[in-house]
Amino acid sequence: MTIFTGQLPLVPPGGRAAAQDGAGPAVVALGGGHGLSATLSALRLLTTSLTAVVTVADDGGSSGRLRQDFGVLPPGDLRMALAALCDDTDWGRTWRDVMQHRFRGRPGGSGALDEHAMGNLLIITLWELLGNPVDGLKWAGALLGARGQVLPMSTVPLTIEGEAKIPGADGETGSRTIRGQAQCAVAGELENVRLIPQDAPACAEALSAIELADWVVLGPGSWYTSVLPHLLLPEMRSALASTPARRALAMNLTTETKETVGMSAADHLRVLREYAPEVGFDVVIADPDSVGDREEFIAEAGRLGAEVHLATVRSPRSAAVHDPLRLATAYHEVFNRK
Repeated sequence: MTIFTGQLPLVPPGGRAAAQDGAGPAVVALGGGHGLSATLSALRLLTTSLTAVVTVADDGGSSGRLRQDFGVLPPGDLRMALAALCDDTDWGRTWRDVMQHRFRGRPGGSGALDEHAMGNLLIITLWELLGNPVDGLKWAGALLGARGQVLPMSTVPLTIEGEAKIPGADGETGSRTIRGQAQCAVAGELENVRLIPQDAPACAEALSAIELADWVVLGPGSWYTSVLPHLLLPEMRSALASTPARRALAMNLTTETKETVGMSAADHLRVLREYAPEVGFDVVIADPDSVGDREEFIAEAGRLGAEVHLATVRSPRSAAVHDPLRLATAYHEVFNRK
């Protein structure tokens, strides 16, 4: 089988010049999973010059099985980012639904395709045919008419490892090593979080997008397994520290998750400063109801070099879900600050 490998009919982000032709600011959004999907659903309302840079450390579910069986990047979070950027037409929405469709066998039975997402299989097919993960994602994006581009944070699969605190029989607190995103996500508060391999290469196209961006947005998302990894990859941390772009951090709607037990909103900021002290932020966006001690939070944001922008961004239908229009309004206000 042959496949065309020439120039795709896509319009990549235009860098700083994009704002001159009405496309909106050039924005790079970093994260993974549902948090990144929420960010992209909001940002697509503000700009057509949009790049998603996605974590590639997932080892659970369909992505984990495919990663193990084929030795590829886990496609699940990449698929979700593409779905969030689909064209707002019958064509785009239909292909989004196809990408998100999960196979389920007959009740009581089991099959090799059970719980696999169609989009995961399609993305891996493109990777095998093209031999390049970035090109494969461009073709998948073209199929959905994606309003922006989706890139992996690294071109090799990554593994997250950390130390989880555990109470000892004598009342002392010990620790044990937790390996893999699926395990780290439910381990409680983590310490000494790291990526394996530690010297993995960052995606070159992602580094270029960060360099050319007007704004770089990090979060919301699972703090240790979707947000922090972007600051753990050496080349990406360096790019984030040196980019002339302005940097925004979007906070989660709740601090009580299985991987951030007992942490306050200010603690979340301390984590980023601990692991990447050279990376500052210009603004931190937070829903007022998600911030407990507001003075402590504002002080910690200041240590990152950031001002705090408080805005109601949660959905009126679910306190745990970001509302795309409200989040887009918050980003618009931040992007247009003088």
